[in-house]
Amino acid sequence: MVQSELSALLMKRHGKEDFDIRNMADTIATANATQNTLTSLLVAIAVISLVVGGIGVMNIMLVSVTERTREIGIRMAIGARGFDVLFQFLTEAVMVCFIGGLIGVFVGIGGGLATSAIAGWRVIFTVIPIVIAFACAFLTGIVFGYLPARKAAQLDPIDALARD
Repeated sequence: MVQSELSALLMKRHGKEDFDIRNMADTIATANATQNTLTSLLVAIAVISLVVGGIGVMNIMLVSVTERTREIGIRMAIGARGFDVLFQFLTEAVMVCFIGGLIGVFVGIGGGLATSAIAGWRVIFTVIPIVIAFACAFLTGIVFGYLPARKAAQLDPIDALARD
């Protein structure tokens, strides 16, 4: 209502529309749209980072399985079940991701404190994002560690022991 009255008054005084009236609702809507776009961008970057990190973990675990084929064969020959081997390699993958998640949380907190000290901004750390970071690291270890662990669990003990 005020905006339309102000527009009518300015049109009357200027004779033409050579002005622009903005209200706070438009400014807030623009800020929210920008924030949503940036949030989507950060989510996309996080997903790409997790996939790339997961592929790295998978490669490390595949190399570990290949290098330890004889060890796996010996374990299975003396009675270890496929589940035991699967669990061992999944645990290793999860631990690699857990340590990476721990380093990431410490770097993030350190970066936040450094930014706070340098820029003079107030930084508040909450527990929920830290828990989510560890959950993502845990899930990355399970998802990307499963294939190498399954490969190790399905090795034939005789073939594994015959390899060089």
